[in-house]
Amino acid sequence: MRIIALTDLHGKAPVISHLNEQLKKAHLVILCGDITHFGHEREMDTIMQEILQCNPHVLAVTGNCDYPAAENYLVERNLSLNARVKEFGDFQIMGLSGSLPCPGKTPQEYAEEEFEILLDNIILLPEKPLILVSHQPPHGTLNDQVSPGFHVGSKSIRKFIEQHQPVICFTGHIHEGIAIDRIGETVIVNPGPAGAGNYTESEIEGKSIKFIELRNLFHQDAI
Repeated sequence: MRIIALTDLHGKAPVISHLNEQLKKAHLVILCGDITHFGHEREMDTIMQEILQCNPHVLAVTGNCDYPAAENYLVERNLSLNARVKEFGDFQIMGLSGSLPCPGKTPQEYAEEEFEILLDNIILLPEKPLILVSHQPPHGTLNDQVSPGFHVGSKSIRKFIEQHQPVICFTGHIHEGIAIDRIGETVIVNPGPAGAGNYTESEIEGKSIKFIELRNLFHQDAI
């Protein structure tokens, strides 16, 4: 399965037109949150319609900068992964919206304990490989590092990954955390802000990642 993953678009819909060909070739498009920039349903619809015209196979979580109405938009259209498990092809995909509390108050923030409760209530399918989509990155990786040695990721998300070992975790939120890292057998990838042209292209077969690359629309080579 070929996946294009985007995060932290922050309402910059014109970027999508530059990604038309990549989106059309993907089996699945994954959005990792902060799709709008403090947007509600109308802003979410503007962006989602642009993406869905390129590819109808889209699954998403919202971020801390998306209002609950934006999450409701996804839920009503069966596009939301938040605290849900969806089957897609040979995979099961689950997600988690929002973030831990930020220095400045944003619309969708959760305490670590709330994330833990949501994750504890997830029922997985043991026979299918798992893909995790979380706006908030797990703690202690390159993906949640805002400065050398200073990590702001979620310990409960990390615990979930250590226990269940998804094939891959697509994440975002931390704009400085553009990287591919690993927790045990799980690959963790933060594509970086899509609003600046960043995205990730990957191909996954069963529990194997055939390739994964960090890309930028404005640079010919992979990052």
